[in-house]
Amino acid sequence: MLNIKKNIPKRGEIWLVNLEPTLGVEIKKIRPVIVINSDAIGKLPLKLIAPVTDWKNYFAQNPWHVKIIPNKVNNLSKISAVDTLQLRGVDIQRFQKKLGVLFPEEMKIIMVAILTIIDVNLSEF
Repeated sequence: MLNIKKNIPKRGEIWLVNLEPTLGVEIKKIRPVIVINSDAIGKLPLKLIAPVTDWKNYFAQNPWHVKIIPNKVNNLSKISAVDTLQLRGVDIQRFQKKLGVLFPEEMKIIMVAILTIIDVNLSEF
């Protein structure tokens, strides 16, 4: 279990999280996720996450999949995809281990993907 006082997951970090139980086509099992929400938001022990899965070449045509290349900062073991279409809020009790962190530029690309899937046009604001 996560030591809540010392190790609160932060925006842009990559953690192993237990996503079970799931239904239907929801991403399953223990896998890496990206913490999405602002560190300043929320009073409950919840984090908005985007799950990470293996990269498939056909994901390149999907605006909701963001390709992440493994490196010594993110500590991913293979080329991966952040699936922004499967955002969900999870209790921090599901968080098992911090793996690494994304670069700010990678988080910006993920945020653009999220804005795209929820059909936000920033020029309208």
